[in-house]
Amino acid sequence: MPTTNAKRQILVTSALPYANGSIHLGHLLEYIQTDIWVRFQKSRGHECYYVCADDTHGTPVMLRAEQEGVTPEQLIERVSQEHQADFARFGIDFDNYYSTHSPENREHSERIYTALREAGYIATRDIEQMFDPVKGMFLADRFVKGTCPKCGTDDQYGDNCEACGATYTPAELIRPVSAISGATPEVRSSTHYFFRLPAFADFLKTWIRDGHVQSQIVNKLQEWFEAGLNEWDISRDAPYFGFEIPDAPGKYFYVWLDAPIGYLASFQNLCEREGINFDDYWKKDSEAEVYHFIGKDIVYFHALFWPAMLEGAGLRTPSGINCHGFVTVNGAKMSKSRGTFIKAETFAEHLNPEYLRYYFAAKLTPGVDDLDLNLEDFTNRVNADLVGKVVNIASRCAGFVKKQGGTLSAQCSQADRLQRFIDEGDAIAEDFEAREFNHAVRRIMALADEANTYIADAEPWVLAKQEGRDQEVLDICSAGINMFRQLMVYLAPILPQTAEAARQFLRVDTLDWESRRTLLLDHPIEKFKPLMTRVDAERIEQMMAASREDLVAEQKLKAGSQLGNEDQPGTGNEAAAEDVEISPIAPEIGFDDFSKLDLRIARITRAEYVEGADKLLRLTLDLGNETRTVFSGIRSQYSPEALEDRLTVMIANLAPRKMRFGISEGMVLAAGDDNGIYLLSPDAGAFPGMRVS
Repeated sequence: MPTTNAKRQILVTSALPYANGSIHLGHLLEYIQTDIWVRFQKSRGHECYYVCADDTHGTPVMLRAEQEGVTPEQLIERVSQEHQADFARFGIDFDNYYSTHSPENREHSERIYTALREAGYIATRDIEQMFDPVKGMFLADRFVKGTCPKCGTDDQYGDNCEACGATYTPAELIRPVSAISGATPEVRSSTHYFFRLPAFADFLKTWIRDGHVQSQIVNKLQEWFEAGLNEWDISRDAPYFGFEIPDAPGKYFYVWLDAPIGYLASFQNLCEREGINFDDYWKKDSEAEVYHFIGKDIVYFHALFWPAMLEGAGLRTPSGINCHGFVTVNGAKMSKSRGTFIKAETFAEHLNPEYLRYYFAAKLTPGVDDLDLNLEDFTNRVNADLVGKVVNIASRCAGFVKKQGGTLSAQCSQADRLQRFIDEGDAIAEDFEAREFNHAVRRIMALADEANTYIADAEPWVLAKQEGRDQEVLDICSAGINMFRQLMVYLAPILPQTAEAARQFLRVDTLDWESRRTLLLDHPIEKFKPLMTRVDAERIEQMMAASREDLVAEQKLKAGSQLGNEDQPGTGNEAAAEDVEISPIAPEIGFDDFSKLDLRIARITRAEYVEGADKLLRLTLDLGNETRTVFSGIRSQYSPEALEDRLTVMIANLAPRKMRFGISEGMVLAAGDDNGIYLLSPDAGAFPGMRVS
């Protein structure tokens, strides 16, 4: 990303939240990260626009609206208002928030599709799919359930088994049923439309290596090229909530075709309202910058399909696609039963949303690693940094200034120190620009420590009790207030509401980046009011209890909300509702049968996501004298980083099984129910290769 101070034209987007659920902490990571970066760019004086929209199309929205007895349009309007209220609570300041179900999005979708078709990048062919004869609709794989053809486990989805990790087609399921109606599906043929993605293979190989995505993402995308790009099915059959494909009655654009085009549509809507030139940003030779902030689970849509579509349609491609990881809470996936699956609204009811903005910023890097919200660390860091350091500077100094008339000293007694504070803004700006928010926060807190040390050493409260030391006290506290002002300039992108309260206290017109260069001398300030209070652990417990209560209320809608959802763009951190149900004991087996199993201790030396698989992780296991690769359906419960170097138990003599993603050379043991699935771990003292007996 450019670091020049010259005025830039920048368009920024976040992934579009799906109009079928509430905003939660897993979503907020992305919008907070994006908002901080946008606020920083605006603070620097750049022309920067931040647009987003609800992603509204697809089968899940259609079915949920039907379940609630409303039209899809009524449903998406209500959800949009809820989403926007949640974003506002957390200071997410969009320049435009729109909907993919809009005339602008229909126009851009049809225009891009037509351009691709005329250029020869659209193909048609007949495919066979499961059809629900009761609902009169074709079923995506995730809307078909049945018995796994490999291990015999019941109630598995139509693409892979959560119990054994096997992949298959819905037609291979034993006793398949529609997850929507319960009817036995039929196999029927239908004509589908495909985007010829392989035609862009050479372009994409160059594009992803040209600095548009992070290096970790380049490595993951390489797996797609090695496997060979496939044509992308961009159509769905009626009934479907979406845009009908031009000249193809009864055929609709697949939600992932028009969802990213929603970026263009939202910006178009803003352009028409504000008089901005749309083409300045989206024409082929545009010098403007366009950045997408997304989760790592949807990178292939944004870094392969999306730039290929834009290139094929004669439009510019993004300047950068910035991917982030998922959110875990206390080291594990967000859990409704534990109260750590926390909605944005619930958090805001119990805690200051800016606490979360700060904590995320303090841990965010430009990489794609998952971010853990450790609630104890969260409490300590907010209390120590924001309340104990930053706010403490103003609260220590303001009272002494007010006692002497409320006007800061006309002279600067700490010119060199304040100049260092000002100069440090250049390095902090570079950190913000590079999305090294954690580095920026460390620099800011180091300045806060210096300011507090200066005030503590100067002891104005001691001097104030001594005759004739008033000017000295005023000089010390005025320097402290100026240091506080510098800190609030740097923290304003992270803490906009606190910064606004500080601006009013300081009686300044702005806290933009350049304002830090002018010292406040002979300058009046307002009476200080507490800007923040300490995090109370009891409030966190109440928030978690309320989150568990949310789960109880949601069970009433469970049947509709838990349908398989192939259409929904990935948001990451989605957790299943956790009703604990103990499975019945399986039929007895003889000791001879059990003795055939060779159970061994294994160390997980590496864990990786499997592209194209919702449930699987690829585990590299050390058995002491050999290494095995095992595919395990535990992705819903663990991030790869949480598994590495952990001991577990595996069946070492299970015959290798060829899967779509590679050869699985065994099976790790886990326990599972509706809460999730959990690896078995041996006690201390076990070592790789040890036999379990």
